[in-house]
Amino acid sequence: MSISTTTNPQTGGHLFNGWSWLKKTLAGVAVLTFATSSFMFLTPAGTTIREKLAQTVITTQHRDWAWIFVGAGKRDKMVSDWINQTEQMGEDKQNMSLIQFRKDRKQGELIKVEDISGKFWKGKKMYVYDPRSVRVVVPNKQGEGERITSMVKRTGAVAGVNGGAFVDPDGLGNGFAPIGFILSGGDLLYTDKDGNIPEHVIGFTDEGTLVVGKYSLPELEKLHVTEGVFWKPRVIQDGKPLITEGDGGWGRGPRTAVGQRADGTLIFVVIDGRSTASVGATLREVQDLLLADGAVNAGFLDGGASSEMVVGGELITDPSSRYGERRLPSALLIFDHPEDYKADRIWDGLTTIDPGGAYDHPDYLKEQEALKQQGKLNTKAPTPKPTSTKTPTPTPSSTPTATPSSSGSSTPAKSPTPERTNSPTPSGGSSGSPGSSGSPNGGGTPSTGATPPGASGSPPSSAKPGGSQTPAGGSATPSNTGASALPNSATPGNSPK
Repeated sequence: MSISTTTNPQTGGHLFNGWSWLKKTLAGVAVLTFATSSFMFLTPAGTTIREKLAQTVITTQHRDWAWIFVGAGKRDKMVSDWINQTEQMGEDKQNMSLIQFRKDRKQGELIKVEDISGKFWKGKKMYVYDPRSVRVVVPNKQGEGERITSMVKRTGAVAGVNGGAFVDPDGLGNGFAPIGFILSGGDLLYTDKDGNIPEHVIGFTDEGTLVVGKYSLPELEKLHVTEGVFWKPRVIQDGKPLITEGDGGWGRGPRTAVGQRADGTLIFVVIDGRSTASVGATLREVQDLLLADGAVNAGFLDGGASSEMVVGGELITDPSSRYGERRLPSALLIFDHPEDYKADRIWDGLTTIDPGGAYDHPDYLKEQEALKQQGKLNTKAPTPKPTSTKTPTPTPSSTPTATPSSSGSSTPAKSPTPERTNSPTPSGGSSGSPGSSGSPNGGGTPSTGATPPGASGSPPSSAKPGGSQTPAGGSATPSNTGASALPNSATPGNSPK
């Protein structure tokens, strides 16, 4: 039996040889699209890839677009499942007796910094040999956050990393609207929550023990915790990893984390991300890195575009923000003489807080003006300035106060909390909480634990401190890393965080 082929009588060649380059290109694209779609949507491997892509997109300022990979319903379920998992990971109280501090530290031995890398990422690891040298540092003026390099130089600190989550409209927030609480030197500088309800914390006792998990302010007082910020998740408790299946959710991104060895040594990890040089790390990879280095307790700080490490006043990591270092409401700095730092009470007396946005971000406005001069102005409308924000006036009666504990260490007392007013976000834009700024690194509205690590988060414009803030639809989600139904960038950061 013979097989004949159809030929073009004019050319004598095969039929497709007579096609124009345009027809061949379109046919190739059609075949490739069909093959790729079939693989992505009809095979288990393709489904896994789509879910990983969705996790990664959810941790950015473009989290809404994750539906392209998994659909809106699946996207919301992924967010909800992650929030539930994160809450469970922080529930149990850690065994404080596992930390036995070294007594043989050398004079002048304080920090050591190393380069680290993985298959898809690179970053820095910093050992801090005296955990009592860590202080939570905040900006020194009202109205905007402060870059870590500025904080380090201003305070004379040795080094530092980014701290807790904050409201971050459009990934262009001013870094002045924290999420959760801020403790420094035993003083409660800020809180937008009911202190009697356990919340996620990265904190340090007056002896230097790292406290990670969900604790109320009275519980922190009993533990003599004097430094602390809000973020999540905890990934190592009492020497055991809490992520035992999968990669922990939220794909790859910039991360900031801290762990503590049994001898008290702290391990700070900052992973670069969202670039060709370093895509970013998963939560599981950072957990396993800290576990292999002897950490008995560990958790994440804000991530995403907020993730960075500064040593000697110099930025030694590569933040994913297109404007470089971000303005932040808190940082964990290391001091030779930590007792010399006294935090400024910049939130005292405020009744409203403007988190900023595209309408007042100096670098964004400068960029837009340059584009306007070139006739390439970005057509995206900037976030309008909120008209309901009042000019804050300090009020001593609303100032949080610290009360001495029986051991002599000062601890926070419950006090009135400032009301926060957020800027409206343009349609299609979202900002969040838990991985760069409340999300693990981007996106969403913070609720009792709704932000991916890695991220800064933004609550809805109607959210007020002290209440649960859940986005429409009912599912909550969250650098730099780190709470809305769609995780925002409470940037886990997070930013795009």
